[in-house]
Amino acid sequence: MQTAGKLMKVFLTRRIPQEGMKILSTGGVCEVSLWDSDEPVPRAELLKGVQGAHGLLCLLSDKIDAEVLDAAGPNLKVISTLSVGYDHLALDEIKKRGIRVGYTPDVLTDATAELTVALLLATARRLPEGVEEVKNGGWSSWKPLWLCGYGLSGSTVGVIGLGRIGMAIAQRLMPFGVKRLLYSGRTAKAHAAEVNGEFVPLDTLVSESDFIVVSCSLTPETQGLCDKAFFSKMKNTAVFVNSSRGAVVNQEDLYEALTSGQIAAAGLDVTTPEPLPTNHPLLTLKNCVVLPHIGSATYSTRGIMAALSANNLLGGLQGTDMPSELTF
Repeated sequence: MQTAGKLMKVFLTRRIPQEGMKILSTGGVCEVSLWDSDEPVPRAELLKGVQGAHGLLCLLSDKIDAEVLDAAGPNLKVISTLSVGYDHLALDEIKKRGIRVGYTPDVLTDATAELTVALLLATARRLPEGVEEVKNGGWSSWKPLWLCGYGLSGSTVGVIGLGRIGMAIAQRLMPFGVKRLLYSGRTAKAHAAEVNGEFVPLDTLVSESDFIVVSCSLTPETQGLCDKAFFSKMKNTAVFVNSSRGAVVNQEDLYEALTSGQIAAAGLDVTTPEPLPTNHPLLTLKNCVVLPHIGSATYSTRGIMAALSANNLLGGLQGTDMPSELTF
């Protein structure tokens, strides 16, 4: 335990839920300074705030690169991110300096899977369009083909990246009567047997699936993976859903696929950039549902994420075990 006056300095790039703040303020280990806002910390304030810090708690909107690490200086021993993704962290630079990294996997799996299923259903069954028609007077008498969409029963679903979240999505979709569950990724997964998952090449998944769900992490290999060539292999009745990272998709190519009738519809919880400018072409399309990256947004999940990121930070500061340490 650190003695008073010798508290280690930590910088938080944003206000985080109370569950996390409480742990940091009562631990007697650190002195917290934070960017006291719900909006992202400006770059200049981040570089100022990290100076001399022993620990940094950041969000996925904060780019933590060599410049930030240099600004922090040699005291920095731990970075804790309030996210499962870590594509915003320059891991090679962090490793070079021997800094430990904490993240929040597992605890947001269920919430993100739920939201992905909700987005898939909303997109496939045209819920936002339906709500709009009720409000704008477009709802007249019952019509046989009005607002018809696509159902999961008897369908083939393709999951790109059957990791924690991909698996949780598959488990939730199967009870809808999905006939085949295809998945692609670096390796076949033993746990895929639980959902009768078939490990197939990406091309097979893209051309045979009625619904494609992207839940892989963003890596150099997956950056821009869903492009013109990808969409051109999809069925024109297929629905595309992405709740991973925006940069996995080439948005110009997606726009083209949606306007030309190459694919039926798309649902996105992630975009490039975030937030997506309100004048973005994708937002003019009825067959594209865009959500503001709310995959893990339940009160309970965000509270648990905050607590986990705080405990990761404390573990790193004290040189003890972190509940969720990233090995890289």
